[in-house]
Amino acid sequence: MSKTYFTPDHEWIRVEGDVATVGITDYAQDQLGDLVFVQLPEKGADLAKGDVAVVVESVKAASDVYMPADGTILSANTTLSSDPALVNSAPTAEGWLWTMTLKDASQLDGLMDEAGYKAHIG
Repeated sequence: MSKTYFTPDHEWIRVEGDVATVGITDYAQDQLGDLVFVQLPEKGADLAKGDVAVVVESVKAASDVYMPADGTILSANTTLSSDPALVNSAPTAEGWLWTMTLKDASQLDGLMDEAGYKAHIG
């Protein structure tokens, strides 16, 4: 069973056991416009909550995507190197950005559920 959380910075994090998958929300990809490049994180990188994990570039601007919790990068979605538009077409499915292990799952307690996120974006 998985559970999905949302950050105020428009990342989603889906937790299944000890592994979490992270991406940007549909709202975020819509605000960015057509993505043309995704700078993926390095496997094995230890990052803290709030660190920049990924940079996405769209036709409008470049934006940072932050770690939603402390953790280690397990894998990056390398498909995005050749097809960054997957983030636009399927932001919560094939357009995921990275997977990670969580160092402190209690950090998820401060994140929003889907209803809270929808209220956040209005």
